[in-house]
Amino acid sequence: MGGLDQRVLDGIRVMAAVVDSRSFGRAGEALDMSQSGVSRAIARLEEQLGLRLFDRTTRSVRMTDEGRSFYEQVMPLIANLDAITASASGSAKAINGRLRVNVDPFFSRLILGPRLGAFLQSHPDLQLELITRDELGDMITDGFDVAIRFGHPRNSALVAKKLLETRIITAAAPAYIQRYGLPKEPRDLESGSHVCIQFRDPETGRPFPWEFHQRRKKIVFNSRGQLTVNEAGTMQSVCVAGHGIGQILELGAEQFFEERKLVNLFPDWSDERFPLYAYYPSRHHVPAKTRALLDFVANLVQ
Repeated sequence: MGGLDQRVLDGIRVMAAVVDSRSFGRAGEALDMSQSGVSRAIARLEEQLGLRLFDRTTRSVRMTDEGRSFYEQVMPLIANLDAITASASGSAKAINGRLRVNVDPFFSRLILGPRLGAFLQSHPDLQLELITRDELGDMITDGFDVAIRFGHPRNSALVAKKLLETRIITAAAPAYIQRYGLPKEPRDLESGSHVCIQFRDPETGRPFPWEFHQRRKKIVFNSRGQLTVNEAGTMQSVCVAGHGIGQILELGAEQFFEERKLVNLFPDWSDERFPLYAYYPSRHHVPAKTRALLDFVANLVQ
């Protein structure tokens, strides 16, 4: 690479548009360039860097491992450069542009969605895209700036910031208890005489094992059940309807317990916690728009 000049910066911005749109053609439309112009800009950047950024076929564009590594390192720097340039020019609109967020469907519906109005009104120059998914996926390849997900972080180059922890409660509706009886201890659920609702782990594709925590004690086993779900709100609704026993998030279920629509079956074994994390590419030079969203979400869950 012969140094950071305007051609390199232009090539990096074309690269970012291709990552966002996952298409040379759509990137050209966003940048008001022809598809061939996008292709030439990427080829020049690859030549200047001495590495291949994308694998292209007639049907798809996918980042190479080297391209993904370069993108993860350079984009926070470019975003910070943009913010510095805006500040130096006297701009008061540092929080602008597009912010693309991968968010857990349950958290989006229950906590984030109903309160987004205040955030959007505070930042009128920001274009916010909320994409709800049941898994993190590949943030960089999928073009996300930040992700908000339940679950423990996996090993990756992403920064993981814990936002909250909520208890896991083993619950059933009074109608279920009347029909099947009240289990006395967690091991009663292994007998096969109870209807256990499984929850799919998005990372493995298999149901989560059932865990019961009491201070330092822990019971873990794999239960069997006819129904498997992959979304916390669905688990809640199936439990409230009396179909079976589920391990649900306390977050968002408080009213069901207060109104006796759900019963905590094992209050002495309810010490397990499940976290909510925010993920973003780098802890250095975090873009102002990303910081603004993270601060807003942190205030929501305090």
